[in-house]
Amino acid sequence: MTLDTVFWIASCTKLLCTIACMQAVEQGQLSLDDAKQVHYLCPELNHKKVLQPDGKLVDRKNDITLRMLLSHTAGFGYEFFNERLREHGRPVGYDVFHADVRDILRMPLVHQPGEAWEYGTNIDWAGIVLERATGIRLNDWIQSNITKPLGLENVNMFPTPEMKRELASMHQRWPGDPSKKAEERDHLYREPILAQTAEDRERLFHSGGAGCFAKPTEYVQVLAALLNDGESPITGARILEKETVEQMWENQIPHLPDFARQGIPDAKRDQTNPTAELYPQDGNPPQGWGLSFMLTQEPGGTGRGRNTAWWAGLANLFWWCDREKGVAGMIASQMLPFLDPAIVGQWVACESAVYAATT
Repeated sequence: MTLDTVFWIASCTKLLCTIACMQAVEQGQLSLDDAKQVHYLCPELNHKKVLQPDGKLVDRKNDITLRMLLSHTAGFGYEFFNERLREHGRPVGYDVFHADVRDILRMPLVHQPGEAWEYGTNIDWAGIVLERATGIRLNDWIQSNITKPLGLENVNMFPTPEMKRELASMHQRWPGDPSKKAEERDHLYREPILAQTAEDRERLFHSGGAGCFAKPTEYVQVLAALLNDGESPITGARILEKETVEQMWENQIPHLPDFARQGIPDAKRDQTNPTAELYPQDGNPPQGWGLSFMLTQEPGGTGRGRNTAWWAGLANLFWWCDREKGVAGMIASQMLPFLDPAIVGQWVACESAVYAATT
């Protein structure tokens, strides 16, 4: 791998989709809190059922807003993180990595909208809302309104021939293998790589939750713009207003201070390791969630400041954006399952080294 290597960035895409949605909010094309707009644009939501712990489906009680979708409180889950949803999809199964919008549309809710935090396909739905409100496909919006203004040529849902030449292979550590050896495996997100024509790109789902490929050296330029209140320090282009960036950093779920301590099961063991808590901190301070990312509201052991945003991608990619100290970064791999202990350790070491170098 080199600094020119291209990665499938998986859920790191969520930040890009959210920026796109917030741009549409600034333009008056979308509203964060207008449930009628969301249900008008996505009538499929009107008859969504809620999957119960006993496997039964019940009626949805609450309407869904864009804010809920961007804060993962709309009620959608992921089959690889939610055993109940995994079982409901069988024997055929759910697969959010097939680049087929039907896989997103057919999944039930796992919570009543607005009543819990659950990480899932919520931001995929936000991307659908954006496309239907604007008539513009999500990748096209991202290219026109985010990557082009920032001067980025290697962030795309459909890798260019140049990107494909630099694409990293996917690797796997198999659960239970005492050697912990990594081996090359088939790519998890294949269809967009195989897309050749405009018709292919039109047919495939533009996943706001996991659809992008990128060079990390370019992805961090998005983080740099967010550090700089929405304006690129390199090109001078503004992708968001300062007030919008500040709004993204506001904790959307103060009533759920332990949301990331509820545990993540290994519902699909080839895709994720189990964990009791995301980003544990001494003293268990209240946890926060902004618009599309987790907020560590208290300083972290690596040196990160208060209210640092961070998130990750399934193939063990991690980014952080510390607006208090003006520091951001990313570490990228193409390794499954998620939360690989060795790579998490490298992330912590890398982030710590960055802060040590700034003092």
